[in-house]
Amino acid sequence: MDELTTSSFKTTGSKWLLPVSDFFGFPLDQVNFLACQVFGLGAAFWFRLYLSPQFTSPLVRHAVATLFGLSFVIFCFGWYAVHISVLVMVCYWILVTADIHNIHRYTMILAISYLAVCQVSRVFIYNYGILSTDFSGPLMIITQKTTMLAFQVHDGKEFSNVSFFLSSTSSSKPSLIGYLSYNLNFLSILVGPCSHYKDYIDFIEGKHLQRRLRRLSGSNTGQNGYDKVPEPSPMAAVTRKLLICGVCMVLFLTLTKAFPVTYNVDSHFVNEAPFLTRLTYAFFSIQAARPKFYFAWTLADAINNAAGYGVKGVDEAGQVSWDLISNISIWGIETATSFKKFIDNWNIQTVLTSCVSSSQPHPGPYVTMFSLLSPTPQVRKNVRQYFLSSYPVKLVYDVVTWAATQLCICYTVMPFLLLAVEPTMQYYRSMYFHIHIISILTVIVLSQSHKPRGSSSSNGTKPGPYDPHPQAQPQLQPSNNNVKRK
Repeated sequence: MDELTTSSFKTTGSKWLLPVSDFFGFPLDQVNFLACQVFGLGAAFWFRLYLSPQFTSPLVRHAVATLFGLSFVIFCFGWYAVHISVLVMVCYWILVTADIHNIHRYTMILAISYLAVCQVSRVFIYNYGILSTDFSGPLMIITQKTTMLAFQVHDGKEFSNVSFFLSSTSSSKPSLIGYLSYNLNFLSILVGPCSHYKDYIDFIEGKHLQRRLRRLSGSNTGQNGYDKVPEPSPMAAVTRKLLICGVCMVLFLTLTKAFPVTYNVDSHFVNEAPFLTRLTYAFFSIQAARPKFYFAWTLADAINNAAGYGVKGVDEAGQVSWDLISNISIWGIETATSFKKFIDNWNIQTVLTSCVSSSQPHPGPYVTMFSLLSPTPQVRKNVRQYFLSSYPVKLVYDVVTWAATQLCICYTVMPFLLLAVEPTMQYYRSMYFHIHIISILTVIVLSQSHKPRGSSSSNGTKPGPYDPHPQAQPQLQPSNNNVKRK
């Protein structure tokens, strides 16, 4: 663990900002990342104003976005940027040469295997030491994008119209410059979010607003062009998201530093502190760790919006929504009363239904995903109906389920933050594997006690008067389909 947190940790990226890193006491790789994102925010405004699709060809926009993105990864990761470029090029070669029936399999196997090999070499060969810069972030994003695109090409979902290509050919696969731009553009290369190829190409070609805001043009013909669709300003959305980033930064500098996650596996703390104390500290340390992720994803969302990308449509209040590719819902996360609600609002663009790929390279996240296979849906189905008779009773139920969900999340996401296997197992041993044991026992009890029953009308079971959701409704996910109209 000392090697993971030592101040002598080195990076293969640029050393230009080393004095800044030493002055503030932040790791150089984090300083480089923040510098690139701040530069990217300014570049995004420039990209929207001076490389507008009204006056600039898609080829130029693709080329500029790609060159900026490559510059970012070289600045942050140095020669490790070769790995990122190689993965993109090989995946494109598969995309244009492989049989359409196997293209998705080959791409997924290659992308995940390459990601795994890079991570294994970083962990076991360099042991997180010198030359062990964590470049897995961009590799994860590219793994998601290349795999998702390959599946969509296979399914015929992404290329039903030849206008999605830079060329006017009848090819059913993307051009090289479009593919490079989609994967390596500076808007999302470092931390995402992962968006659909069709949406990104629409943005580059100037069709993004036309498709999303056609209803604002006052025309029902569907033939209006880009210049006939009112172009909304992203300033309000960008300002709001930057304010959120500012709050998250303050919380990171205070709470995150005050409650380090690694203290959960400190030998003295584990051996001396009672179980409830360790459980309480785990809760607060995980809560304090979230602002870092909130900051990174919200800033990335603001960068995309500043470039004019991310319009979802018009919300119920008649305002333009810039949340098409938003990756988190902070309110939904902090108020989640079930695992499903938490997952639905965390890393939204990486939901399993959108991308059939493994997006985590560390052993820790695999343990996290395994631990998330909890019996909460069964518990909710069997228990919730008894707490809907009145508002006070339901309020108590919501508070209890919120606390239980947050404690379970703290337990299950700890491997994601500790990353390595040894500290993960050390933590779970210190917590006596209690969530695993409770989950298994709950599944066994529910499976034994559950018996087929008649319909709700025959046994008299029905939702209480205070049930805000009398029937299970699918969670609203970011959609690339038509915007819901009033």
